[in-house]
Amino acid sequence: MQTELDPTLSQTLADADKSSMKLVIGNKNYSSWSMRPWVAMTAFGIPFAEIRILLDRPDTASRIAEFTSAGRVPILLSGEMAIWDSLAICEYLAEQFPEKNLWPEEVAARAMARSICAEMHSGFTALRSAMPMNIRKSFPGKGRTMGAQADIGRISEIWEECFSRFGTQQFLFGNFSIADAYFAPIVMRFRTYTVSLAPALQAYADRVAAHPAIAQWIQDAHAEKEGAPRYDTPPE
Repeated sequence: MQTELDPTLSQTLADADKSSMKLVIGNKNYSSWSMRPWVAMTAFGIPFAEIRILLDRPDTASRIAEFTSAGRVPILLSGEMAIWDSLAICEYLAEQFPEKNLWPEEVAARAMARSICAEMHSGFTALRSAMPMNIRKSFPGKGRTMGAQADIGRISEIWEECFSRFGTQQFLFGNFSIADAYFAPIVMRFRTYTVSLAPALQAYADRVAAHPAIAQWIQDAHAEKEGAPRYDTPPE
């Protein structure tokens, strides 16, 4: 089923070139870190211009170096500032647009949302390695290392706790937040590798994938013509 973009999202994308903020990202098919702030900005109607740098190309490093010496995407350009790292970008946006409530409003929910985003940011390396994001491909049953399975279990535990403590089983904290944007690439991986989830968790994953901002990212990923052979090879 195709998801139509809501008017707010359409206007955000239409206004992107008018914005003073620019988001430097990698290929939408592969760049999970780029996906997080892009989805957050799009979902919350924060206008920005998109600068896409293809990954795994001879000029990738030199193009990124035009914006920061950190050597990685995403990068948010705001005025004279360059903010790199997806979590730093999301925190900066939450500070600049407090009225949009990118984080949950309730203190305990906001604290947990930050905690699970930090855990995602610094952890789950086994899953990342065994199941790299590739939206256009289908690798059912691949990447099932012991470490990846343990990470899948932990992610399921996080989602279940969020629903139990804070959620309405719509999104992790009721309304869509940075936390859902942060777990969106995990949902993409679960789709690509056909990870089996409990019914309530699968329903959540389906809602995430159908969110207008995420549906737009998926559509853009499928429209890309460029590939990266090392990511397109099925993992063991």
